[in-house]
Amino acid sequence: MHAIALVLSLIVCAIHVYVLVIEMFLWDKPAGMKAFGLKPDFARATKALAANQGLYNGFLAAGIAWALATGQRGALLFVLGCVAVAGLFGAATASRKILFVQTVPAALAIAAVLFLR
Repeated sequence: MHAIALVLSLIVCAIHVYVLVIEMFLWDKPAGMKAFGLKPDFARATKALAANQGLYNGFLAAGIAWALATGQRGALLFVLGCVAVAGLFGAATASRKILFVQTVPAALAIAAVLFLR
């Protein structure tokens, strides 16, 4: 795999590990509330939902890591595609910022995997 594709895929993986940590462990802490602009009452009330979201982000990170570790290009493209689609949905339903944090990096990684050999 081309080094640029590898680096971009690892960046997407790292983003999802970061989101896992924030959503699962720091959601109702100052760092989590600051990252998502939450008020303390809302953070406490939605802590379990956020942990569930965090777990899903962890699965995306694990899928990318597994595909990279095993050299499975098709699996990597599938997981990166899942990330991009999830980002589009998040941008449409939650925050436009998700488009730039999640979809754009995934799309760049997909392009690099497809076109750089």
